[in-house]
Amino acid sequence: MIILDGKNLNLESLVCIARRHEKVEIKAENKLLVQAAERYVEKVAAGDKPVYGINTGFGKLSDVRINPCEVGKLQQNLLMSHACGVGSPLAEDIVRGMMALRINALIKGYSGIRLTTIEKLMELLNKDIYPVVFEKGSLGSSGDLAPLSHMSLPLIGLGEVFYQGKRMSSEQAFELAKIVPLKELKAKEGLSLINGTQAMTAIGALTLYDAIHLEKMATLALSMSIEALHGIVDAFDSRVHELRGQPGQIKVAEMILKHLNGSKMTTRQGEMRVQDAYSLRCAPQVHGASLDTFTYVRKIVEAEMNAVTDNPIVFYDQEEAISAGNFHGQPLALAFDFIGIAISELANISERRIERLVNPSLSNGLPPFLVKNCGINSGFMIVQYSAASLVSENKILSHPASVDSIPSSANQEDHVSMGTIAARKAGAILDNARKVIAMEFMSACQAIDLREQKGLGHDTKIAYEIIRKQIPYLTSDTIMYPYINACEALLINNSIFDVIDWGNHE
Repeated sequence: MIILDGKNLNLESLVCIARRHEKVEIKAENKLLVQAAERYVEKVAAGDKPVYGINTGFGKLSDVRINPCEVGKLQQNLLMSHACGVGSPLAEDIVRGMMALRINALIKGYSGIRLTTIEKLMELLNKDIYPVVFEKGSLGSSGDLAPLSHMSLPLIGLGEVFYQGKRMSSEQAFELAKIVPLKELKAKEGLSLINGTQAMTAIGALTLYDAIHLEKMATLALSMSIEALHGIVDAFDSRVHELRGQPGQIKVAEMILKHLNGSKMTTRQGEMRVQDAYSLRCAPQVHGASLDTFTYVRKIVEAEMNAVTDNPIVFYDQEEAISAGNFHGQPLALAFDFIGIAISELANISERRIERLVNPSLSNGLPPFLVKNCGINSGFMIVQYSAASLVSENKILSHPASVDSIPSSANQEDHVSMGTIAARKAGAILDNARKVIAMEFMSACQAIDLREQKGLGHDTKIAYEIIRKQIPYLTSDTIMYPYINACEALLINNSIFDVIDWGNHE
C-alpha cells in the first residue's frame, strides 16, 4: 500500500502503482484538507460573486454566469464535451499513472472537489479498472483536458474502461466489479478532475524511468563493443573525467571500467593503436550528457508529480479562489523535449558502434558484416540498416514540440505548451532507441564469438551469457527479426539489468 499525501510521490512509487498495481490510500490529514476546501466551494457556488469554473462557464465562456441549481450539470457537461481524444488508447500503465497523479494533486486541499469523488477514482485504480483514454487531443495547456476527461467519465458511469483484459462500457464493468458510480458532480468537480498536467506527466515520467534504465544498458552494450573491437581503456581513466567535472561523464567512465573488470579483450594505448574513434573514446562524454539530462528532468518531473495544477486554486482558509495558470505544461514540455533528444543521442552513437563492428575497414580484423562466409551470406549488414533507419527517425522525432503553439478557445488560450506531444514523442524515441541498443548487443556478441576469445569482463560476461541463451552465434544467414525482438525483450523485461550489480549508480 502506498500512502499518498501530495508531497512525497516519486518516480519509483509511481512505477509501483502504474506497473506493479500497488494499491493506494489517502493520508488521513489530507482528507481533512479536501473536506475544508469542499465546504468553501459549496459556499461560493451558493453566493453571488462570480468565480471562474465554479459558477461561470469555461475558457472564452468565463463571463457567462451559471445558475446555482445548474452548477452540477455544468460539471457533467464539461466532462462530456471535453472528451474529444482521438487515436489509440493509452497503455494501461500510463492511465494508471494518470489516475494516481490526479489523486495526489487533488488531496492537497486546493481544488474544492469532494472527498467522495476522489475516493471513487481511487476505488477504480485499486480495483484495476482503468478508463479508455485516447493518446491524442491535448494541447498541454488548460491542462490535459481531453485525456483527463476520458479518465473522469467513468466516475459518473459514462465512457469506456478496460477491466479483466477487456474493453467495455463503464456501466458493464461497474456491474461486474460491483461499483456504484457517482450520482452527480458538484460545483467545480469536473474542472478539478481535468484541469491538470497528469497525462503528460504520466507519459513522460514512465518514459524517463525507462530512459534511466536504458542509459545503463547502453553503457553495458558499449562495454561489449569495446571488447569486440579491442578498444583502448585508457580513455576511461577516472583522472581524465574528474578534470572535466561533469557528473554523468564521471559515472559512465566508472561504470565502463567496472563492466570491463577482468577483461582480456581490451587494449592499452600504443599496443594496437594510439586512440579509438569517438563512438568508443568519447562515449562517457555522450552517455554522461544524457545521464545528466535525465537527472535534471527527474527534478522537474517529481516536482510536478506533487504539484497543484488546478484553475482556479482554492485557498479556503483565506476564503479566496485565484484563477491563474498552473495547468500550463511548459516546464514539462521543455523537459520532455530535452529527454527525447538525450535518448536519441544514446541510439545515435550506438548505431555508429554497430557500423564499426560490421564494416571491415573499421572493425580491426573482423570479417565483413560479422559473418565468415561473406558474399553468399550478408550477415549483420541489414541489422545496421535497420538501426540507421531508427536513428534517422529519431532525429525527426527530436524536433521540439514545445516551440509550437496554436491559440484555442477563441484566443482566450493563446499560448499552449504541446507538452503531451513532447512526452509522447519521447516515448516513441525511447522505443526506437531500445531496439538500436538491442542490435548493438547482438552485434557485439557475434563479434566476440568471431574473435574466439572468451576473456570477457565481469559484467559483460553476464550479459553475454544471458543473450546467448536466447540468440545463438550465427554461422550463416537466417531470418534475423526474431532475434532482434528477443534481444529487445531482454531489455524490456530487465533480464540483464536485474542481475548486474550497479553499485550506487542505480
